[in-house]
Amino acid sequence: MYPIDQTEYNNLKSALERLTLNDSSVTVHRDSSLALGAGWRLGFLGLLHMEVFNQRLEQEYNMSVILTAPTVPYKAVLSSAKLIKEYGKDQITIINPAQFPDKLSVSEYLEPTVLGTIVTPHEYIGKIITLCQDHRAVQKDLLYIDENRVMLKYLFPLNEVVVDFYDALKSLSSGYASFDYEDAGYQSADLIKMDILLNGNPVEELATIIHKDKAYAAGKLLCERLKETIPRQLFEIAIQAAIGKKIIARETLKPYRKNVVAKCYGGDITRRMKLLRRQAEGKRLMRKIGNVEVPRDAFIRVLKRETDK
Repeated sequence: MYPIDQTEYNNLKSALERLTLNDSSVTVHRDSSLALGAGWRLGFLGLLHMEVFNQRLEQEYNMSVILTAPTVPYKAVLSSAKLIKEYGKDQITIINPAQFPDKLSVSEYLEPTVLGTIVTPHEYIGKIITLCQDHRAVQKDLLYIDENRVMLKYLFPLNEVVVDFYDALKSLSSGYASFDYEDAGYQSADLIKMDILLNGNPVEELATIIHKDKAYAAGKLLCERLKETIPRQLFEIAIQAAIGKKIIARETLKPYRKNVVAKCYGGDITRRMKLLRRQAEGKRLMRKIGNVEVPRDAFIRVLKRETDK
């Protein structure tokens, strides 16, 4: 969480301290970003908890903040002698996507895992197994407790659990399934950093570290959600998901358009073409100098994935 204006940092700090007095489940650590400045790394019980906390900040303390996409601490095993000397160790922890090191200087990436235990009525078992597989989980055990209840044990990557897994599980099982998990250490993973670009400019708040196999689907979904969320402008907005310099998904938000040829009732077609050409030039110029502002609640709305997708 970062203040929109760094001059509001002390006011936001005071508001956070007051809010956390009566909400002890929120964990707060100071953090900083090259693009967003000084801020905090917060831990919540879930997406709904984060949304309520953000609303309270706005309504009770009149504070406007930037919330980034949720992330988990990854590790990178360095292979570059220069970086090992710089950090003083051969393994670093990555909390912010901006710190993600280039693949050329890393021998392997590690992601945190958890051993999850799901207890559910047996009629929902098929849907839940499919849900776990979609979240890159590996089945460790399946046990019938009695005639009606089944206990499943899965090894999950932690980043697949933190955002929407619990909501999806409750939705699929009509609220009957329970979920508990414990730390299971780190495992090797093929991780990449995915950036979101608006008209070629990266949006630091939406940069994420993601598994390579899920990058295309996640990038496409993120672009579609942003297209629905960002208000239309007088110029075209290109919403792109990129890995390095490679664009993996794109959506185009069409501009508002005035009918400049409405006053032409006839005559030579060159008059119509001249008006349309002039309008197109104006749009091009506007796109060069225009800034796209993403609404503050867009980040929360984008994170809310539909469970049936």
